[in-house]
Amino acid sequence: MDFKPTHVLLIDAAVLGLKPGEVRLVDPERLVDFPAVSTHMLPLRIFCDYVEKMAKAEIGLLLIEPERADFGEGLTGEVEASAKQVVSVLLKLLP
Repeated sequence: MDFKPTHVLLIDAAVLGLKPGEVRLVDPERLVDFPAVSTHMLPLRIFCDYVEKMAKAEIGLLLIEPERADFGEGLTGEVEASAKQVVSVLLKLLP
């Protein structure tokens, strides 16, 4: 594969105890210090380790606080607004 990123940014919803729609950039190494509740089968920390090893790249997590973390829920207004803002910022920053 020719694609060899130096950095990977994973964006996900995580229950961090913040207000719905609040965003935090978290170093995967700090997931123990900054616990996040996830609905994924594979813990987020293990997934980050896997991606880091496979891509041989620096990993960052951009976590957005959901209003609800029930299975099959869509985005609420606050979370959708935050997601749009994140997309806008990333489009300006990335070539």
